[in-house]
Amino acid sequence: MTEPGPAERYSRARDAAQLDRSHPITAAFAASQRFTLDPFQIAGCQALEEGRSVLVAAPTGAGKTIVGEFAVHLAMREPMVGGYGDKAFYTTPMKALSNQKFRELQDVYGPDEVGLLTGDTNINGNARVVVMTTEVLRNMLYADSPALRGLRYVIMDEVHYLADRFRGAVWEEVIIHLAPSVRLVSLSATVSNAEEFGDWLDTVRGAGADGGEPAVEVIVSETRPVPLEQHVLVRGDLLPLFDDRAGVATAQVNQELMRIRSFKGSNFDNNRRVQAANSARHAGYEASRRRPNRGMKRPVRSANVQRVERLDRPDVVELLSRANLLPAIFFIFSRAGCDGAVQQVRRAGVRLTSQDERREIRAIVEERTRNLLEEDLAVLGYWQWLDNLERGVASHHAGLLPAFKEVVEELFQRKLVKAVFATETLALGINMPARTVVLEKLEKFNGEARVAITSGEYTQLTGRAGRRGIDVEGHAVIQWTEGLDPQAVAALASRRTYPLNSSFRPTYNMAVNLIDQFGRPRAREILESSFAQFQADRSVVGLAREVREQEESLAGYQKAMTCDRGDFAEYAGIRRELSDLEKLNRKDANASRRTRDERQRQIASLRKRMLRHACHQCPDREKHARWGERYFTLKRKIGKLRQQIEMRTGTVARIFDRVVDVLTELDYVRVADDETHTLTDAGRTMRRIYGERDLLVAESLRRGLWRDLDAPALAALACSLVFEPRRDDAGPGERGLPRGPFRPAFTATLDLWQSLDDLERDHRLPGSEAPSASLAPAMHTWARGGTLDAVLSEADMAAGDFVRWAKQTIDLLDQLSLVADQPVASTARKALDAVRRGIVAYSGV
Repeated sequence: MTEPGPAERYSRARDAAQLDRSHPITAAFAASQRFTLDPFQIAGCQALEEGRSVLVAAPTGAGKTIVGEFAVHLAMREPMVGGYGDKAFYTTPMKALSNQKFRELQDVYGPDEVGLLTGDTNINGNARVVVMTTEVLRNMLYADSPALRGLRYVIMDEVHYLADRFRGAVWEEVIIHLAPSVRLVSLSATVSNAEEFGDWLDTVRGAGADGGEPAVEVIVSETRPVPLEQHVLVRGDLLPLFDDRAGVATAQVNQELMRIRSFKGSNFDNNRRVQAANSARHAGYEASRRRPNRGMKRPVRSANVQRVERLDRPDVVELLSRANLLPAIFFIFSRAGCDGAVQQVRRAGVRLTSQDERREIRAIVEERTRNLLEEDLAVLGYWQWLDNLERGVASHHAGLLPAFKEVVEELFQRKLVKAVFATETLALGINMPARTVVLEKLEKFNGEARVAITSGEYTQLTGRAGRRGIDVEGHAVIQWTEGLDPQAVAALASRRTYPLNSSFRPTYNMAVNLIDQFGRPRAREILESSFAQFQADRSVVGLAREVREQEESLAGYQKAMTCDRGDFAEYAGIRRELSDLEKLNRKDANASRRTRDERQRQIASLRKRMLRHACHQCPDREKHARWGERYFTLKRKIGKLRQQIEMRTGTVARIFDRVVDVLTELDYVRVADDETHTLTDAGRTMRRIYGERDLLVAESLRRGLWRDLDAPALAALACSLVFEPRRDDAGPGERGLPRGPFRPAFTATLDLWQSLDDLERDHRLPGSEAPSASLAPAMHTWARGGTLDAVLSEADMAAGDFVRWAKQTIDLLDQLSLVADQPVASTARKALDAVRRGIVAYSGV
C-alpha cells in the first residue's frame, strides 16, 4: 500500500472532524501528517483553533512550519461563498524560500488555490493562499489592496529577520498595520527573549485590558526532534566534543581533546586506538584507517610536539561516506572556498553516486534548465556543474545562478547530491536538512575583519544536521585547526543567549503613508507601539528602578555626611571643585600663561572659601568627607542614568519628527494653521516609492533629472541606486560610465544626493551612502542587448550576483513605471523589458 499523497491527506483531514472533542480540527490535521506531531506543534495548532495568534520559537529543523501550514488549513476548510472565502498569506524573507513554499503548498491544495508574489514574479495573485515576500505584504497594506479582503491568517516565517538592520523594519510595519481580525502566526528560530517579543505581539495584536486570555500564545521549544551529536575531526578520527561519562547538565568537554590541544603530537597518536573505538561508537561506524605503530615509544612531550594535520576535503568526504554520515553540508564562509572545495573533490576523483542516480540527476537538470539559452550554458559553466552534480557534489552560494541553486536544493532533498559546500546563507530558512554538518572554521569575514561566529549562528548552522523521520541523530563536525580551544567550542555549542532586538526606524515612505492614513498625532502613537520602542521602554523601566534604588542610597549618604557645624554638602562641593581644578592645572602643562594665571586665582579663591567654611573646623570633617565623596559619585551616576532614560523615551517618535521636518522643508508635507499635516502631490507620489533611496528617487522625479534618459540609460541609473558596492570598489571612473544621456543625469543625481544628505544631517538624521555607478556600465550593456559573456566580464561578477542586482533594478523600474510622469514612466517600462530577459527572466518556479 502506497503512502497517501499530500492532496489525499488533506482530504482525509477534512473528513475526520470529530477525532477530538476539544480540538477536533487539530486532531484531524495531526492524523493526516506523516509523523506524530510534537507537543509544541499541537499547542500552536490548538491556540489557532481557539482563535488566537501564536508565536512559535523552536530550533532549526524542529518543524515550526507545521503550525503555519495548519493556519492555511484553517483558511481552506470552508468553501468559497459568492466568490469570497477566507484567505491565508504566507510571508518569507527570501524569494528562494517563497518559491519553495509555493511549490509545497501547490502540492497540497492544487495550482488554482495557491499564488506567488515576490516583486518580480506574479502568479495567481488573487488565490486564497498566496506566498509572498514580507515587503510585498507591507506594500499591499499601505496601498489598501483589494487582495486583503477576506484575509484571516498571516504566517510570518523566519520572523527573527526583524533584527536585520536593512530589512527588519518591514516585519514590524506588517505586524502593526494588519487588521485586528487577522490571526498572526510568527515562526522564529530559538531566541532568548521570545517572551518579551510575545508580550509586544500581545500588545499590538489587541490583548484585552480585562485580564482575559492573551491575544498571542507564546510557544517555546528548545528540543530538537533529532538529537545532535557533536564531534571534532582530528586527522582521521571523529572525537566526541563532550564526554559521555559526564552528566548532561555538566556537558564536560572530552579531556582527550584538551590533551591534544596541550600536547598536539604523540600523546594523540598513542591514544588513537582507544579514540577510534570511541568515535566509532559515536559516529555509527567502525574505524578502518591505518593503525598507529604498536612499538612506538612515548616521547618526551616538550621535545616532540607534532602538528595535527587537517584532512583534505576529498578525504573528509570519503571518511563521512564510509561512516554512513552523508548527505552532508560543509559550511565554508566564502564563495571561492565553496567552488574550490568542489573542484578539489572533483580532481580527487571522488564519486558518490550510482549509475542510476547519475541518470536521474541528468534528467532532472535538463528538465529544470531547458529554458536557458544554449549560448549561455558555456558561460555559466553548465557542463562542469552538471558533471559535479553527477558525482554527487555541489556548491551553494549567492553567486550561483538562482536556477542552479534551486536544482542543487532539489537534488539534495532527493538524496541524489550527497555533499554540498555552502556559505551560511543556506542556513537561512531553505529546507535542506542533512545527516551531517561540517564546519571547517569557527570564524568568518564580516566585510571588515575576521570575527568568530556567534552562538546563534552556530546553532543555526548545525541545526541543519538531522533529518526528521530519516535520521536517528544528526551530527555536527568541527574540523581541528591550530589554536582551536575545545572549551570555547563547547561554550559556543551550549550557549542559548541570542536575543531578538528590533532594528526598526521610520523611513520617508513610512512617514507619508502614516500621515496620509492616520494624521501625524496618530502616526506618532503607532510608531511608539513598535517593538523598538517597546524594548526601549522596557529598558527604561529597569533604569528607573535602578534610579529609585540609588536615590535611597543617596539619601543615606546625605544623612551620614550631615554636620552640625553647617552645610557639609556645600563644603564637599567646594573641595571637589578645588580638587578637579588642581588636577586639570597639573595635566594641562601646555596651557597659556594667561589661562594658568586665571586658574591659580580660582584655586586661591576656592581654598580661601574652604578654609573659612564652618565645616572645615569639624573634628569629624574627614569622616563626613568620605561619605560626601560617595554622595557625589553616586549623584553623578544617577545623573547619567536619568540621561539614558531621557534619550530612550520616545526615541522612535523623535526620529519620526525629524523625518517629517525634512519632508515638510522639501514640501512633501504641508502644515496647516491648526497643525494638521497633509500630503502634497509629491508626497502622494512618494507613498508608492519603496526602498532605501525613497527620498532621492522622489526628488529626482520631481526635478525631472531623468526625463532625457533612454531605456538602457534609465536601467543603468536605476541600478546605480540599488547597487551596494564592495568596500574596496573604486568604481568605473568618469571615462568608464555609459556615454550619452547617462553621465549628466547621474552627475545631477549625485549632486542632489549630496544636498539631501546635508539636509538630513542638519536634522540629526544619519544620511546615506552615495549612489554607486560601478555596475552601471554592465547594466547598460545588458539593457542594450549585450551577450551574457560580455556583461559578466564587464561586471567582473558571478552570474547569481548579476541576476540579483538586475532583479532589484527591475523592482525599482517597475515602481517608476507606475509613479513617474511621462516620458519617464514609458521609458521605465521599456527598460524593465530590456533587463528582464535571458537568465534574468528565467525563474525556476
